[in-house]
Amino acid sequence: MKKTQSIDHQLRATWQAVAKLYNEQALAHNSTMATAFVLLNIDKENGTPSTALGPLMGMEPTSLSRILKTMEDKGAISREKNPEDGRSVIIKLTDYGKEMRKISKGHVIQFNETIANNVSEKDLEGFFRVTETINKLIAEKEIYSEKNNKAV
Repeated sequence: MKKTQSIDHQLRATWQAVAKLYNEQALAHNSTMATAFVLLNIDKENGTPSTALGPLMGMEPTSLSRILKTMEDKGAISREKNPEDGRSVIIKLTDYGKEMRKISKGHVIQFNETIANNVSEKDLEGFFRVTETINKLIAEKEIYSEKNNKAV
């Protein structure tokens, strides 16, 4: 099988291109794609408990901590004690953070609209079905299960 015909190669190459595109846009605003991703996952009105952010985004706590520290240093977020759990904090967007979130959301909308305008609805539905199936197979540990185990 040629690598360009393998599903994982296409997924990886496409995601790397998307990440590069988003990082270029973020750089124009002195930011990163990872920061934009965090901004989009913080509730813009009430904030989000720090303990909920990592699982919400599928991010490791160490990586998230570094990003949050940078965001706090830049004035995009503030940390407040969680009134429901004194051991955790609520991450809230500052006015600057809300503005950066708005910019990030605009880039995501523009990306999605551009793709939707250049791909048929049927193909887009197929794409979502395929990615949903891939995620389901991974979550259910079906890829490398005993029944699918093929010795190399």
